Amino acid sequence: MSEAKTGQDRLFDALTTKGTAFTHAERRKHGILGLLPTAEKTLEQQVEHSWAEFCTRREGLDQHIYLRALQDRNETLFYRLLREHIAETMPVVYTPTVGEACQRFSEIYRKPRGLFVSYTDRELLREVLGNRPKSRREVDVIVVTDGQRILGLGDQGIGGMGIPIGKLSLYTLIGGIDPARTLPIVLDVGTDNVELLEDPQYLGWRHRRIGDDEYYAFIDEFVTAVHEELPDVLLQWEDFATAHAQPILDRYRDTLLTFNDDIQGTAAVALGALHGAANVVGRPLKDQQIVMLGAGSAGIGVLNMVLREMVSQGISEAEALSRIWVVDVAGLLTDDRTDLSEGQRKFAQPAGRLGGWGLSSAAQLTDVVHNVDVGVLLGLSTAAGAFSENIVRELASKTERPIIFPLSNPTSRAEAHPAELDEWTGGRALIATGSPFAPLRRDGVERQIAQCNNAYIFPAMGLAVTAAQATRVTDDMMRAAATALGDLSPALVDPNSPLLPAWTDVPEVAVRIAHAVALQAVSEGVAPQRSAEQLEERITQVRWTPDYPPA
Repeated sequence: MSEAKTGQDRLFDALTTKGTAFTHAERRKHGILGLLPTAEKTLEQQVEHSWAEFCTRREGLDQHIYLRALQDRNETLFYRLLREHIAETMPVVYTPTVGEACQRFSEIYRKPRGLFVSYTDRELLREVLGNRPKSRREVDVIVVTDGQRILGLGDQGIGGMGIPIGKLSLYTLIGGIDPARTLPIVLDVGTDNVELLEDPQYLGWRHRRIGDDEYYAFIDEFVTAVHEELPDVLLQWEDFATAHAQPILDRYRDTLLTFNDDIQGTAAVALGALHGAANVVGRPLKDQQIVMLGAGSAGIGVLNMVLREMVSQGISEAEALSRIWVVDVAGLLTDDRTDLSEGQRKFAQPAGRLGGWGLSSAAQLTDVVHNVDVGVLLGLSTAAGAFSENIVRELASKTERPIIFPLSNPTSRAEAHPAELDEWTGGRALIATGSPFAPLRRDGVERQIAQCNNAYIFPAMGLAVTAAQATRVTDDMMRAAATALGDLSPALVDPNSPLLPAWTDVPEVAVRIAHAVALQAVSEGVAPQRSAEQLEERITQVRWTPDYPPA
């Protein structure tokens, strides 16, 4: 918690202020009498006022700027407002609006938040980390990006800082991580975005991205400095390029409390939704033929977790791999291709399996759906409209309840829109998306669409490792999170309900997931021995809530 403050320091510190909620006695006690209007508001009245002001902003970016300014002014009020209006504010604080905020970061920059770790300061990393605000000396969670692959928008350079800020807001809102114990970081290693380099307003280092040798050395120096300065912190990697994401995760996952949300968080929430969908269909994943469009780090991460789940259901790894089909921009991944990474090659189908398909060129998504008894179609390709009407209708002709997840974001990059999928399948598709979409209307009934947002997973993971005092984030901890999420699917009770819980329920869902993850951490020996009851108590103890301390 922040150290005790008095006077104007207390009034103007976003972590300790109550603003107009300071009572007359408190204003005298802290030497701030006369610095505020006479009226004494309750937190509830402040929320009502702030919500009315928020609603005067019609554009998403204007709403985003307003919320960020509120966070800079009064974090308790900010988080209470978000909690009271979680469904309306989630898309503004994070996807899809955060994408535009990253693109225009230099233009809308107002006030410092987090750390800007520049390659030009590589000899001074301990000094940079040591300069974090005094109110954030003890840190539970760091989210770090280098801005190279922001959502589906590509290289945003230093503008990528919008992602760690947004992610950590959700760590607090959903997971209950004390905002004073969070730290967003952007690694400024240059940018290859020519528009940014030529933009006079750009606030980052005006330099092309450094080469891999310098890059990995810098990452190593950064990790070393973080580990020395904050040895117990959870370090989350976010929106790194595919070529860097997996090597970084592989290098540090066994020595640090760390994970990559794009690889592991995306995989866990997708598996959670698939778990619920498979139970609705009555056909377990091990018996499904699964197609993934997209072979980047996120897509391969999802498939690795799906593979482990299929094996846990009783089939061999070889048999599970035979049921997974991956298509990238060049076509189906097959073992005769020479352009595959190690992670991609694992999912390459034997070229001989296509012998009877009558192809004259590389197999595409259309060919796979035509020749395979596909029941699950996933997309992490950022190829807008790639799930065409012909493809979806053929898929729907092969199964009673097709499972179709266009998971790319932002919304403009989705492989298909839910309304299209609903129409082309006659309302039979089980749908989850990567970005928020409006509800569907069929037969006069409104149906919500599940959004496979990583916010179902990473805040719960932060709460779990903080409460359990875990030293590692393991694959089985991620699978435990996915299983717990899938078991909470509303569609298990009503097949017409969404595959994932409503946003209003997500903070409590996070507690359930965190408990399952903490139990898994203890069972694997990466957290101190505690009973289920003790872990439940720990979760309650460490969870921060947006309330003012009593007068």
